[in-house]
Amino acid sequence: MNYASLFLYRQAAWALGLAGGFLTGGFSALAQNVQHLDTLHPGGMPAQPIIKSVVVTNNQAKVTWRGFLGFDQNQNLAPFRLQGNEQLRPGQWQTLAAIYSNNATVPLASSMTFRILGGAPEFAGAEACAQCHTNQHQNWLGTRHARALESLNKIGKGNDQSCLPCHTVGFGMPTGYTNELVKALLGGVQCENCHGPSALHAANPRDFSLRPIKDLAAQVCGGCHQVSEFPTYHEWHGSRHAEVTEDMNPAGRISSCGRCHSGSSRLALMKGEDPAQTVAGDANVAITCAVCHDPHQKSHPSQLRNPVGSTHDYSLATADVFTNKYDPTINICAQCHNHRGASWTSNTRPPHHSPQYNMLIGTVGVLPSGAAPSQPAAHALMITNQCVGCHVQMRPFNPGPPPVHGETGHSFKVENYDSCRLCHPAPELLTQAVMAGASNRVQQVKAWLDLWATTKAPAALRTKYGARAWEFSTPGSLSNPPGVTGSGPTSAEQSQIPENIRKARFNLYLVYYDGSFGVHNNPFNVVLLEAAENWIKIELNQ
Repeated sequence: MNYASLFLYRQAAWALGLAGGFLTGGFSALAQNVQHLDTLHPGGMPAQPIIKSVVVTNNQAKVTWRGFLGFDQNQNLAPFRLQGNEQLRPGQWQTLAAIYSNNATVPLASSMTFRILGGAPEFAGAEACAQCHTNQHQNWLGTRHARALESLNKIGKGNDQSCLPCHTVGFGMPTGYTNELVKALLGGVQCENCHGPSALHAANPRDFSLRPIKDLAAQVCGGCHQVSEFPTYHEWHGSRHAEVTEDMNPAGRISSCGRCHSGSSRLALMKGEDPAQTVAGDANVAITCAVCHDPHQKSHPSQLRNPVGSTHDYSLATADVFTNKYDPTINICAQCHNHRGASWTSNTRPPHHSPQYNMLIGTVGVLPSGAAPSQPAAHALMITNQCVGCHVQMRPFNPGPPPVHGETGHSFKVENYDSCRLCHPAPELLTQAVMAGASNRVQQVKAWLDLWATTKAPAALRTKYGARAWEFSTPGSLSNPPGVTGSGPTSAEQSQIPENIRKARFNLYLVYYDGSFGVHNNPFNVVLLEAAENWIKIELNQ
C-alpha cells in the first residue's frame, strides 16, 4: 500500500496540494535551517512520507521529503518513489526517481505536480524500544499516555474508529493497531506516536539513517490535543508562547535570549548542552508543548517539568551560566517570568518585561531602608497553584444542546473570575479598582519624573533629551511607546542622573512591566511606587 503527499510547482510560483493532508514547511516566519511538522495529524507523527521542500534551480527541482522506509506487498523494502505530473492530468503520473534516501533532483517542466510514494512502514511497539531506552520506557509507564487505550475502554469506546488514532499506534495503517486481539502491543500512546514508525531502527540501531524523528513542533501533540472537548493546541496557537518574534539563531542570542524565547535552545541548556553547537540554525522554535511538559514522565502534575508553586526568590540573568543557576524546584512559569538579575545600578535599559514571579513574591525592587525586599502576596501564599490557578482556566465540554466546547487554559488569559470568588465577593469590581489605581499611580510617578527631567535635570541633559532626561540609555516603553524611538542619556551621561531618580525609575518599570497593575501583589506595588515618589520629591525640592 502506498502513501503520498503532493507538491505543485507552476511557473515559478508555489502551490500545495495534499493527499492525506500532510506537508511540512517552515516552522516560523523566521529563517530556519531545520524544517518542522507544521500540520496536524491524528495520532502524532505521520507515518507516510511528506514533501518538505522543492528548490528550483534552472530547469531542475530538488525535492526533499521526510518519511519512513516501508515494505511493499511482497514484504520487500520499498524505495521512495518521487512522481511528477505535468498539468495534473488524470492517470499521467510518471516515476521520476526511485530512491532510499530523502531527496532527489529531477528535470522540471513548466508546470509540474510532485508526489512522494512509500511503502507501509512497520511499527515496533514500546516494548521493543524498552530494550535500549529502559529509563524512558519505565517513566512512560507512569503517564496517562501509556493508559490511553484503557481510558477508551472504560467509557465503552475501545472500538470507536474516530477515537482510536489518538489512543493507539498507527491506527489506519496496514501495519498499525487494529484491535486488542491482533495488535494489543500497539495500544496506548507510545514512542512511535511522536517519533514515527521505528521497526527498522529497532532492527538496525546502528544505522543512523533509520533513527526516529525528534521534533519539538507543537503540531506533533496538536494532532490529538485538538478536539472540541480539549482544544489545547488551538488555545496555545493563539497565545504569545506560540510566537517567535526575533531571530534566536545569532550567536549573541541563542544561549542568552534563547533560554526563554527558544524552545529548542532551552531544552538543550536543560540537557547541559551548548545550543550554539547542538541546535544551531534551529533556534526559532516557539515555547511548544514539550518545553513545559515532559513527554516521557510524570514528575509533576500534567507531566510538567517543574512544580506549579514556589516561594523562594529566583532569577536567571542572560549572562548567568545556565547550569549554575537553574533551579528545578521553582514554579514552572517563574523559570522564565523572572527579573533576570535586574538591578537599579544598571543604566543601559529598564528591567526585562518578565518580573512577574518576583513581584508576586515581593523580592525585587529598591526599598528606602536598603534592605532586600520580602513581601509575598496573599496570591503567592494562598493560591496553591499560583500562576496556574488564575491563568490556566479550564471548563469541561458540554455536549448540549447547544454544545459548549471545553477549555484547557492554554491561552493563559484570565477570562473569568470564578477562582477569585472563593475569597473576593465582587472580584470584577475589585480588579477594576485595583488596576485603575495602579495605572493612575504609574502615570503620576512618570509625570513627576518628566517634571524633574524638564525642570531639575542638569541643563545639558534637559536640552538634549527633554522629558527623557531621567530615562535609561535605551528608554523603556513609558517614554518610547510603539512607533517612538527616542534615545536616553548615554552611558557616560548616566552619572549625571541622581541616585534617587535612578532608583525611582527602576521601581516604576518593575511595577509597569509586571503587567498586572496590582493584581499580582498590590501592597508591594504600593511600597515600590511610594518609595519612588518620595525619592523624586526629594530631587524636585533640591
